[in-house]
Amino acid sequence: MGYTLCVLGCGTMGIAVISGVITSLQSRLNTLEIPKWESHTPGTCTPTADSPDPSLPSIFTATVTRKESAQKLQHTFGLLGGLGSSVQVVVGENLAAVQQADVIILSCKPHQAHVILSQIGMQEALAGKLLISILAGVTIAQLTGWVPPTTRVVRAMPNTPCRIREGMTVVSNLPISEEAELDRSIILNIFSSIGRCRFLEEKNFDACTALSGSGPAFACIFLEAMADGGVMMGLPRAEALELAAQTLQGAARMVLQAGAHPAQIKDSVTTPGGCTIAGLLAMEDGKVRSTIARAIQIATERASELGQPAKK
Repeated sequence: MGYTLCVLGCGTMGIAVISGVITSLQSRLNTLEIPKWESHTPGTCTPTADSPDPSLPSIFTATVTRKESAQKLQHTFGLLGGLGSSVQVVVGENLAAVQQADVIILSCKPHQAHVILSQIGMQEALAGKLLISILAGVTIAQLTGWVPPTTRVVRAMPNTPCRIREGMTVVSNLPISEEAELDRSIILNIFSSIGRCRFLEEKNFDACTALSGSGPAFACIFLEAMADGGVMMGLPRAEALELAAQTLQGAARMVLQAGAHPAQIKDSVTTPGGCTIAGLLAMEDGKVRSTIARAIQIATERASELGQPAKK
């Protein structure tokens, strides 16, 4: 028998997590399925057990604040079929949902976390359970101050591509406990179902928020610029965008699958006196490399401010 997974404040990312886990569980029934390429990369563990596994959820609960949101979620999960139709979506019943859960994912707005965790009865409901926070800027020190000492608190930072199971999730190192091994399996089973998963120290989380959290926006600026260049040179917009998107995806997969260094791929494309080196020099003239690196720096500094009390 698996555990009960509850997502508190089930918004876009919460939907992605539940949908990904359910899809992953249901895909086990299809023995002909080809494993996702991410599942073969270091740091990622995709569950493949056929027998009951205590690290896999069997009951899902999602909490929201409005009836309209509950109806949308029920429709969304229902489209998954199978386990999707069994997801319990409740309105304003955070305490009851936590009381019945074994693992809780905190997915509300960062400024709402303290209010939710300070609700009367919540301390008792959280005792001895695993709490996974996916809130940007809210530290483990803050969270542990709001929950009982027996609650095992970890942070996870998934990004937007988790919606299509191509995400990158960074998880803080687990607290020392008798349940650490099981907790690790639970976390990997959840987040590897929506992409790749890595464990890192919490001190790196602001940089991870900037790099993988904000990264899709930065990548899309580059993607859009490539497509604009193609249009400038006569390509139809749709085809230019497709060429640019597939080119970036292919290059990224060469790095992740084959372990090739970006510089190695760049050099293999760049021939003496060719068009690639001409374009690269134009990009260097525009300080593209340093501008992108600085964007990560500035976003990291801003990430460190999220979830913290406002300065007066």
